[in-house]
Amino acid sequence: MWPLYVLLSKFLRTEEDNTEESGREHLSLVESLLLKQSLGRDKFHGTVSGSYFVDVPHINQLHSWDCGLACVLMVLRTLGIKGCNMQELEELCCTMSIWTVDLAYLLQKFSVNFFYFTVTLGANPSFSVETFYKEQLPNDLVRVDMLFQKARDAGISIECRSISSEEISLLILSGNFLAIVLVDQYKLSHSWLDVCASDLCIDTSVYTGHYIVVCGYDTDADEFEIRDPASSRKYGRVTSKCLEKARKSFGTDEDLLLIRVEREETKSSYHDHGDHCIIRQLLQNKKETA
Repeated sequence: MWPLYVLLSKFLRTEEDNTEESGREHLSLVESLLLKQSLGRDKFHGTVSGSYFVDVPHINQLHSWDCGLACVLMVLRTLGIKGCNMQELEELCCTMSIWTVDLAYLLQKFSVNFFYFTVTLGANPSFSVETFYKEQLPNDLVRVDMLFQKARDAGISIECRSISSEEISLLILSGNFLAIVLVDQYKLSHSWLDVCASDLCIDTSVYTGHYIVVCGYDTDADEFEIRDPASSRKYGRVTSKCLEKARKSFGTDEDLLLIRVEREETKSSYHDHGDHCIIRQLLQNKKETA
């Protein structure tokens, strides 16, 4: 298994090898990851200080099942791709039983640079014992496994490995990444229950899969900044311990989409008209292949 810093080195080089400033960013990120590996946890947190946040616009999900689409839309808006809405993403996805691999294919359609991390390649049949998966899993097994099999040819990088909260915090602090994360909604935090949109929250202790965007980290507080599509709050924070517990709950496969964020000074200019043309072409291609 490749070390994380090697994978990120390859990833960053695809975008940044040709500029001196990009090279410095790449070197800084790799060095920080190496530093983390060489230090104990306590020493690591004592070495790195400060905070970093990506300005991600909050978007609410419209139904109980489309939290992942809302997270993708938040990412697209952050990257400057504005000519898209929830309905169009729903049409492109073509299913209400959304898995992380479905979100990966959506991001790929918009040429978003990302890594997909999971501890299981394919649909995990052991999830059939969970109420959340029981009804739909038999129908999803073949479809999801096929998407995994075709991922490499589609240009989607999938790495079978776990990522710790410390690694996520380093990636966020580098200023180069944000993440779409699959969590157990109940374990994420009990505090969200009183601010969630009433018909989108389920007050239950059983596993409930839910996607959020992780877009910031405060070292001193050891808290992550998040965007929760089921919450009425535009901004949210969760402790590192709480996020770790919610991410590694049985049912998540520790799925994480690590998304490359261009710095403001190097971000390409997007035009709404051009974005709309891209969306129309994607939808047309979807109809032709249906």
